[in-house]
Amino acid sequence: MKRSIAIVIAVIIAALSGFFAVQAAQETSARAAVIMDVNSNRVLYSKNMHEKLPMASTTKIMTTLVAIESGKLDEKVTVSKRASHMEGSSIYLREGEKHTVSDLLYAIMLRSGNDSAVAVAEHIGGSVEGFAEMMNKKAREIGANNTRFANPHGLDAEGHYTTAYDLALITSYALKNPIFSRIVSSKKKIIEGPPDENWDRVMINKNKMLWQFGGGDGVKTGFTKKAGRCLVSSATREGLQLVCVVLNCGPMWNDSSSLLEYAFKNYSKKKVVEKDSIFKVVEVRNGKERFVGVKPAEDFNLALRADEAENVKLEVKDLRAAQAPFKRGDDAGKLEVNVDNTLLKTIKLVYSEGVESSSPF
Repeated sequence: MKRSIAIVIAVIIAALSGFFAVQAAQETSARAAVIMDVNSNRVLYSKNMHEKLPMASTTKIMTTLVAIESGKLDEKVTVSKRASHMEGSSIYLREGEKHTVSDLLYAIMLRSGNDSAVAVAEHIGGSVEGFAEMMNKKAREIGANNTRFANPHGLDAEGHYTTAYDLALITSYALKNPIFSRIVSSKKKIIEGPPDENWDRVMINKNKMLWQFGGGDGVKTGFTKKAGRCLVSSATREGLQLVCVVLNCGPMWNDSSSLLEYAFKNYSKKKVVEKDSIFKVVEVRNGKERFVGVKPAEDFNLALRADEAENVKLEVKDLRAAQAPFKRGDDAGKLEVNVDNTLLKTIKLVYSEGVESSSPF
């Protein structure tokens, strides 16, 4: 009897510990916040995550992403008068200076250079307005449907907003680009100064998370009077990379650190789909072999708590009839990965082997 009571008490204590861990994570003063698993886009924590808010210079995450995907990193940008006269954060570019797009992206992400953002936007988009349309198009492609960009720098403007969820989604997408990841994780960068003067611009990253948080590897700070203090931070531990977004958050460094510590304490990277394992065996029609294996085309990992394994559901969809002939790797259908009835990933299924037709015709 005493043993049974002890077990019940232990279960209650464990449950309460989990409850209070979640409650602790909710103690952020941010107006809106999200923690997201970069690989799966799974939301591990949220607060007002779909509320539309100004985002200040975290805007530059999309600016940098669009510039990278333009393929114009090595092109020379001539700084315009408009760019050189931009207010706010600046690396003090002068009209007529020339720099590569790549160098200016470091200025944008390490020093939050509004002048650099305008220079890049004008070069790639033809104008600030044209580049903003490119940013909006990319947001729609990523699925950030509650986001609209009016400029590439993030100064307050009518119709310029995002949500904590959308910003995490954009950042998770961007971090899968190795060039973007290299830029935002850089602590220091030197680019040339004005051509008529003998000095270079030494840029130290404003993102304190790179120094003060274990595993910190990005991403971007932001501040305006309207947006308040904003921070998008990322960190990787034991193969698990997380993004934390806090919007309008006074103690943004402390809150972001606490939220990330909570997530790393409670979640770990788990492989839920393995590409080298046969997921299903199907019968072959009109083939020299009677059966063939079907397997996922890729591995898939996501952040899970220790008690969540049963919440992961793998569902086969649109499984094609194995009609010979077909080749190894041909499309066999798709596999949907769901957690708590939320679809996180759709993975292509392929045939593990090719099968020749048994018919001579």
